[in-house]
Amino acid sequence: MAARAVASEVDEFRMAGIVPGATVADVGCGPAAMSVEVAHLVGPAGRVIGIEPDERSRATATAVIAASGLANIELRDGTATDTGLGPRSVDVAMMRHVLAHNGGREQAFVDHLASRVRPGGCVYLVDTDLTGARTIDGAPELDDLFEKYSQFHRARGNDPLAGLRLANLLKAAGLEVLAFEGRYSILAAPPGMRPPPWAGRDSMLAQGTITQDDVDRWQGGFEKSDALEVRPTIFVPLFIAIGRVAGA
Repeated sequence: MAARAVASEVDEFRMAGIVPGATVADVGCGPAAMSVEVAHLVGPAGRVIGIEPDERSRATATAVIAASGLANIELRDGTATDTGLGPRSVDVAMMRHVLAHNGGREQAFVDHLASRVRPGGCVYLVDTDLTGARTIDGAPELDDLFEKYSQFHRARGNDPLAGLRLANLLKAAGLEVLAFEGRYSILAAPPGMRPPPWAGRDSMLAQGTITQDDVDRWQGGFEKSDALEVRPTIFVPLFIAIGRVAGA
């Protein structure tokens, strides 16, 4: 999925300055799949700094980076408002699919990123509209999967529509908006693939958004979908915004 993202965002990456020799911070990098892709783009003269607060994700990221064989990626423990990056120290600060999961802190996150970018550099944001995710040709037992996931995030104070606000967040951080675009990411789900709502089922259970019956029904739906000859297609709204720091 990271490789697909890079291929579809090639023009936006170039506009933001993710080019050979650039220093890029991937804030909230998770398992570092995108960090590896970006490290290939910036090349040996460039550098990628992955920032991730979750210990388990960092452990996975360490293994992914080691397997890549790349020497231009550094992984750090940090948060979106305490990255450990020096002021004006990177050419691009990237944040992907983080804002929709951190309600109430979105502007603080973007403000911090903007303060870490050199004059003329860019903040690169990617997020979604969780309410707009759809699947066709899948098992009917999964029809309410993303609806329940959106309810879960709203109950936690998060904004499932965060992707629609990316340009406003950049403007409020004092940045010039170079691009604000929306598209659908369309993926034929391979057998065994499980979307983010499934990974979040324990948290949804603990919160009371779903019941064990929902989990059991979804499990059966995934097993049915895995056996389908015609693969289910997942449609996820994707929003990309690029903001430039003043000066050069």
